[in-house]
Amino acid sequence: MQTHYPVVIIGGGQAGLSMSYCLKERGIDHIVFEKNKIGYAWREKRWDSFCLVTPNWQCRLPGYHYPGDDPHGFMQRDEIVRYIEAYAASFNPPIKEGVTVSKVRKRESDGIFAVATTIGDYTADQVVIAVGGYHNPRLPAIAERLPESIVQLHSSQYRNPESLPDGAVLVVGTGQSGCQIAEDLHLAGRTVHLCVGSAPRSPRRYRGKDVVDWLDQMGYYDLSIDDHPQKEKARTNTNHYVTGRGGGREIDLRQFALEGMRLHGRLKTISGGKLEFEPNLKQHLDQADAVAENIKRSIDAFIDKNGIDAPVEVPYKPIWEPQQEALAIDYEAARIAAVIWSTGYNADFSWVEIPVFDGKGYPGHDRGVTTVPGLYFLGLPWLYTWGSGRFSGIARDATYLADTILMRKKVAQRNDWSTVNEFLLGS
Repeated sequence: MQTHYPVVIIGGGQAGLSMSYCLKERGIDHIVFEKNKIGYAWREKRWDSFCLVTPNWQCRLPGYHYPGDDPHGFMQRDEIVRYIEAYAASFNPPIKEGVTVSKVRKRESDGIFAVATTIGDYTADQVVIAVGGYHNPRLPAIAERLPESIVQLHSSQYRNPESLPDGAVLVVGTGQSGCQIAEDLHLAGRTVHLCVGSAPRSPRRYRGKDVVDWLDQMGYYDLSIDDHPQKEKARTNTNHYVTGRGGGREIDLRQFALEGMRLHGRLKTISGGKLEFEPNLKQHLDQADAVAENIKRSIDAFIDKNGIDAPVEVPYKPIWEPQQEALAIDYEAARIAAVIWSTGYNADFSWVEIPVFDGKGYPGHDRGVTTVPGLYFLGLPWLYTWGSGRFSGIARDATYLADTILMRKKVAQRNDWSTVNEFLLGS
């Protein structure tokens, strides 16, 4: 059995599959190790009503753009799984599913990568780590202060309102998952308490188009991390909340409040049978609105600059304001039966025993190329552009890495690494 490959790809999600496609296109022998099954994260870590928040036309995996008849729609969870499975079937990647990689290191003796897996040890000339950055669900320490009678779930474990016990539900966090789960529960008639954080929101449609269409036309999705005003900080920014549900719409938490959803500031602590909140609900709502309005203004400027004929819309006006923030509630009196923690993930690259990480465990790289020759990362948020961790931008990143891998392979055969440096600097 072959145990040495020119390239080993770790991770068989959309990033790993895209990398495999690009390597196969260039005739480079490789193998893909996938811990679970193709489409696992989309199938098992998303709720029943989950759908994309970006239009289907942005699903542009290398060699396999969205094939359906609704390019401006938003694929639901099961459609996304079928899309990824169909992509894999279209080019038959050399993937081994159900294989966990427990260790990656680079041998000092010969510069070869050693890859330990649950089906044996492998070696490779080059390695691409394509496992994303969302690994371990993050739960705050105060979760331990809730009684066992209250069901607690991370957002990745939530499936539907019917799976939760009767009673009110507390949702903590207002990133994309938190807001969409709160909406899912709200539409099902559940009493929802939502802890509103500092996540920004986005308009859905503006001046006759989906905002994504405008941003694409404006070149935002081609903006590199090097040219981004916030530089490296952009990689840790919280995603704007918006939804593709029902054909796509904005999520306006103020509207939910008018309809009976209880909004609170950030959860501060849990003590003496009470949930205590910070007095920042109005601040967070105003900040989210300000971001949405800034996006609109940038679109206005683009329309004016280019003389585009587009309908004019009246400025947004808040339809609800918190009159007096409740800084504490008794969770028993409020009949809270479940808590959903939409508090993100921690990355875990502890199994990569190669010194390329910073003090927070994030890999140092330039467009996915690390300082260790032959080691790459793919599929991380803002690896290079906004779309790096999404269907829309992975092709650009995978193509770049495939070209780099091919160049290293050719140069290694001639034992002339200076050519690689020229290639990377010239790019």
